[in-house]
Amino acid sequence: MPRLLLFASTTGYQIRSFAGAARRLGVSVRLATDRCHMLDDPWGDDALPVRFDRGLEGIEEWIEALRAEAFDGIAAVGDRPAVFAAAAAEMLGIPFHPLAAAQAANDKYRARQLYQAAGLRVPAFFRATFDEDPLALAGRAPFPCVLKPLGLSASRGVIRVNDPGEFAAAFQRIQKMGERGLQVEGYIEGREFAVEGLVTKGCFQALAIFDKPDPLEGPFFEETIYVTPSRETLAVQEELLAATARAIEALGLRYGPVHAELRFNSSGAWILEVAARPIGGLCARVLRFEPDSTLEELIIRHALGEDIAGTRLSDPAAGVMMIPIPKGGVFESVDGVDDALATRDIEDIVITAKEGQLLLPLPEGASYLGFIFARGNGPDEVEAAIRKAHAKLRFSIATALETWKP
Repeated sequence: MPRLLLFASTTGYQIRSFAGAARRLGVSVRLATDRCHMLDDPWGDDALPVRFDRGLEGIEEWIEALRAEAFDGIAAVGDRPAVFAAAAAEMLGIPFHPLAAAQAANDKYRARQLYQAAGLRVPAFFRATFDEDPLALAGRAPFPCVLKPLGLSASRGVIRVNDPGEFAAAFQRIQKMGERGLQVEGYIEGREFAVEGLVTKGCFQALAIFDKPDPLEGPFFEETIYVTPSRETLAVQEELLAATARAIEALGLRYGPVHAELRFNSSGAWILEVAARPIGGLCARVLRFEPDSTLEELIIRHALGEDIAGTRLSDPAAGVMMIPIPKGGVFESVDGVDDALATRDIEDIVITAKEGQLLLPLPEGASYLGFIFARGNGPDEVEAAIRKAHAKLRFSIATALETWKP
């Protein structure tokens, strides 16, 4: 039986999806997760405990333990797990993205430098620490601009500012999140897209282009709806894919999944980021491939060396909404799910928020209320179905009591 080493966070949604995909393919999975290293197999999954928050410190010890297990492939879910997977792949001699490339993809500043050196469109940018004077930094900023914490992902902590006063306020807000520093970038106008793909020996194969129909203009950048196929012209789609391929080459990514975020305006395509991992959360469910494969199955097959060239999406159109958190508070309940599920073209609705859970919206938060999935004959119909279903959901969120301070 083929064996796959999967690096993932215990809090991620995709572990179960990968486990199910592996079972269907007859593949054995060994997990390497950030489970508690002080307890003996607390989740009953025999996962190798890895401290993603400590960098690659101590990696040699557990790599030695893995050498005897003879893995046939490596995969990763999440930005930090991808770095660990790359390090393990190099030490075990298994194809994956190079460690330097995975680290660059996970480093906002280094990635921007590489994109710039490769001749890609790059906004003005610079790095800063919280020891510096925010008003002095604002004097260097290209307004409007975006402040991005160096250690976070998924739009968490990303804030658009338009003047020095907003800059100072956003600087202090990000500082309170416990970050070590931030990056300042010129704001890029335009429509936003996501590209999903696989890289084989440095050759990029696009799997899907997602439109993001909601305007993402700030001050925060909460993603909501993804719809594929794209409704843009062929020329725009070709430029998005060409920019993605050039960014992948600039980073040095070689083998495995990639997820890219881009903007497009009158100047052309702009890379926001390219991650050395697949699309996050439950969003991967929206992608199905001929004859009947999930994205996780495709990634596993690719990791094990199978040729997946020519893979095509099986649905005319599909989409997903990451249900945004409208306000902070304590989640109590949701009504209208059955009514929303009855909406034409709606495939499934998954509410991931739990009763009693403290909800924290962006920019401090990093989660959603759930996901709405739709499939239909065209992207317009899919988007309309998602919006109609979302309108039928009624969330009850209680005001959270502030922590008492003496």
